Amino acid sequence: MMSDRVLGGVGLALAVFYAWAATIIPEPFSSDAIGPDGFPMIIALVLGLSSVYFVLKPDPEPQWPSLNRLAEIGFALLVMFGYAQVLPVLGFVFATIIITAYLTWRLGARPLTAILNGVGTSVGLFVLFELIFGLSLADGPLGF
Repeated sequence: MMSDRVLGGVGLALAVFYAWAATIIPEPFSSDAIGPDGFPMIIALVLGLSSVYFVLKPDPEPQWPSLNRLAEIGFALLVMFGYAQVLPVLGFVFATIIITAYLTWRLGARPLTAILNGVGTSVGLFVLFELIFGLSLADGPLGF
């Protein structure tokens, strides 16, 4: 119960900070359809609402994972930081294929299923954000 409330409080503080940080993003000369602060504001709103739910409706005290599981979660976090580092080099599509396939595999999918999931997720998100919403994503060596 208390850990949910702590998580909700931290999430709420992060949402407020994220929304504030979005408001100080400078407006470029040519910008996307929703502007540079639109998407971060949506994320801040979803995070804030989710955090309020955790504060108001906490679950009973959870059973925390074993040390092996915590290490695996920590490694997944490092992989996500690595994703942010290789995103400008490999581009959105290839970097997202790799991280999605890896994380899906670690969650128990077979290797071929994980790769197909990575390709489908990456291409789907690319079509959604780049082609439908008109947002700029990191270009890779092949231009996408």
